[in-house]
Amino acid sequence: QVQLVESGGGLVQPGGSLRLSCAASGSIFSIDAMGWYRQAPGKQRELVARISSGGTTNYVDSVKGRFTISRDNAKNTVFLQMNSLKPEDTAVYYCNVDIRPPASPAHSYAYWGQGTQVTVSS
Repeated sequence: QVQLVESGGGLVQPGGSLRLSCAASGSIFSIDAMGWYRQAPGKQRELVARISSGGTTNYVDSVKGRFTISRDNAKNTVFLQMNSLKPEDTAVYYCNVDIRPPASPAHSYAYWGQGTQVTVSS
């Protein structure tokens, strides 16, 4: 069993900052890519940022220069630092982690966090 626990969402004014965290625990052999997605009301879920096991990052154009994804491999945790937040960043943010279990380390499985609400409003 694998658990992903997210934290760090909340209400912030435009221009403010938030830092999201997602910690993976349980039956883990290794972790491949880690990422953050978001889903706003009435819209499809979209990839916000992703980081490979080697540290290569990619971002959706709308957050480039404002958001930074990072990971702590020793703690199986991925972070999303969000600066200069805009009302259009309002959404439920989900972490997504590719995990290889001890029972079958040749295979990677995607797991999702429970989601955390980010609201940007004055």
